[in-house]
Amino acid sequence: MRAIWKGAVSFGLVSVPVKLYSATENKDISFRQVHAKDGGRIKYQRICSLDGEEVAYADIAKGYETEDGEMVILDDADLANLPASSSREISVEKFVPSDQIDPMLFEKSYYLEPEKTGAKPYALLRQALLDADRMALVTVSLRSRMSLAVLRVRDDVIVLQTMMWPDEIRTPDFGAVDLEDAKPAEAKMATMLVETLAGDFDPSEFEDDYREAVEALVQTKIDGGEVASAPAARQSTGEVVDLLAALQRSVDAAKAARGETAPEPAAATKKPARKTAAKTGTAKAAKKSAKKAS
Repeated sequence: MRAIWKGAVSFGLVSVPVKLYSATENKDISFRQVHAKDGGRIKYQRICSLDGEEVAYADIAKGYETEDGEMVILDDADLANLPASSSREISVEKFVPSDQIDPMLFEKSYYLEPEKTGAKPYALLRQALLDADRMALVTVSLRSRMSLAVLRVRDDVIVLQTMMWPDEIRTPDFGAVDLEDAKPAEAKMATMLVETLAGDFDPSEFEDDYREAVEALVQTKIDGGEVASAPAARQSTGEVVDLLAALQRSVDAAKAARGETAPEPAAATKKPARKTAAKTGTAKAAKKSAKKAS
């Protein structure tokens, strides 16, 4: 990995020189727009909307559009006067309990590596965060913009996670959903479904099927072979005819997938439960066949 930033963590009179590394990478499949006839890439010109002329990159400035449509042009001198645009300090504002920060605020993660001269204070800060079960709330300037972030410990490494500002979190504009119309049996069955599907998170159990399928498709194209069509996904009508019966079938299907013996369903739901299990088995067989074909 290559360090993308160098600076120091500052708290009190202590300064820890560190390097910053990106802790994640985006592996999403991206496509380019090309001419379907010959595969040539589509290029875009920078055209001024007022005079219709092409604008050189050196003549492009930043503009802020107001609510009434007025465009305010900002030059490099204006932007240079903005606060903390080039600070190399990760300033600790306070140490807060780990459970007080909503995960929705987290944005991007970075690893902090200490310089040789900062190894000891780095280790002391890491241990202090673990012992207190707290995160360090910090401010840091990344890419010429001041950001709010936290320092927390993951696998003996201090991780910096940038955060969204509190006013960037939107409030849901729909009303509260209450449980007054739910029957006790439905609530009990919903709880049973959660308990049936309970387990520990293991990242190795999950994979990006779409990305793998696209990579296999591209390789097939390169090799000049036939491209097999993916099986059509089952679509739900979205209609819930009997919520209790649907929950019961979900519990039975979850237990069957784990090799557990499902309890005998009630007479009214016995036949639909068998159909669901059969469809589930067929879908799994189709998925395995599709993977082998790929």
